[in-house]
Amino acid sequence: MTTHFLIERPLFDAATGIARFEYGLDDRKFIEVLELPAGFDASQAQTAAFRKLLDLTALVLGVSYFKLLAPLEICAPTIALTNAERAFVIDIYENGLGEFYARNNLLRFGRLSVDAPLDVNDPLTVSSLQDRALLPIGGGKDSLVSVELLQAAGIEFTPFAVSPKGPILTSVDKIGITPIFVTRTLDKTMIQLSQEPGYYNGHVPSTAINSMIASLCAVLFGYNRIVLSNERSASEGNVVFDGREANHQYSKSLGFERLIASTLSNATGGALSYFSLLRPYSEARIATLFARETRYDKVFSSCNRNFRLSGHEGPLWCGECPKCHFVFLIFAPVMDKDRLIGIFGQNLLAKPEHEASFRELTGLAGQKPWECVGEILEAAACLYELTKRAEWAGEAIVVRLKSDLEAQYGEQRLATALIELMTDSTEHHIPADVVRRIASHAV
Repeated sequence: MTTHFLIERPLFDAATGIARFEYGLDDRKFIEVLELPAGFDASQAQTAAFRKLLDLTALVLGVSYFKLLAPLEICAPTIALTNAERAFVIDIYENGLGEFYARNNLLRFGRLSVDAPLDVNDPLTVSSLQDRALLPIGGGKDSLVSVELLQAAGIEFTPFAVSPKGPILTSVDKIGITPIFVTRTLDKTMIQLSQEPGYYNGHVPSTAINSMIASLCAVLFGYNRIVLSNERSASEGNVVFDGREANHQYSKSLGFERLIASTLSNATGGALSYFSLLRPYSEARIATLFARETRYDKVFSSCNRNFRLSGHEGPLWCGECPKCHFVFLIFAPVMDKDRLIGIFGQNLLAKPEHEASFRELTGLAGQKPWECVGEILEAAACLYELTKRAEWAGEAIVVRLKSDLEAQYGEQRLATALIELMTDSTEHHIPADVVRRIASHAV
């Protein structure tokens, strides 16, 4: 029997702020719920633009249920899509799930179909949205650098998060601006099945999911911009699988940013824009900007392992995962050593048992980790820079990798790479007025 994945048209109750999304996988039924905070303009919920965004959100949220069996057909019989929107959905289910397919050895690229009626209505319009930004906060260094740039440039913004906990809450508290928080409740049966034999589990494009939820809030609360904090290295993939590059950070990439920006703009008659403020910067450049401010040292974290396991009720940094190792590495050349060790609670470059992880990060062994880490050459250049710093040159990891880095890349290439890391890229989607306003604060 052919497996079908069904996406029903979602429902939104403006009186309660609750949106319900229903899905079907053969005889299995699932319901996901979003609870939006009070204070929005209920009249916007009646607009065609909000209805369109709600429909598209249902399609994007559906990846969490689709991946249980990963069928070839996606059915949305009550949700009309333009040809561009259909291409957007296919991209989410193909490239957005690229890591999931690669790690489960599933061939899906170019084989998926979306069965939905064609939307032939006129382009949508939306009431004027206020000139202010909704800024997703992840609790890590990147979004906090965006906070600093926006505040310094005098650009109005509001922190945003979906089901926040741990460092997201403590970071928002430090920011000191009343946030917009949405509660997302996944279907419990889906969570249970994802752990059982016969069903698949794996990575989903969480940035795409949270961005669509943000779009609902942007229209309801009146924001004309969604500002992300994705850096240029997010566009680098991990492996080639099934003829395409699989990228753990695909929904943070520049290619996807352009696609979703176009989709959200078309859905709102051009009223809503979407871009990443940090797209011109390398991870090393962002680390330099973050190091200028100390107020977040005790509250931020980029450690996904501890976030998954305990919600950061324990240490903010596990010290064992590739993300911890990478963030420590890019901070080391630009931050006082005692300060850095104080943030992490330990010196991660002093532990020989971490050698294999640092070799993967720097391209000396294995593939790039399935994590939100920077480019391989970037990590190699940062580590090689430490061989020239007296305070770091004697650390176990630095000593062990020095000669191999020289042999694989050459000193000149590593030195050139470090210079390029601090040179801003022109490949970005930031509006010209925002570029001008932040320029003097990002030097």
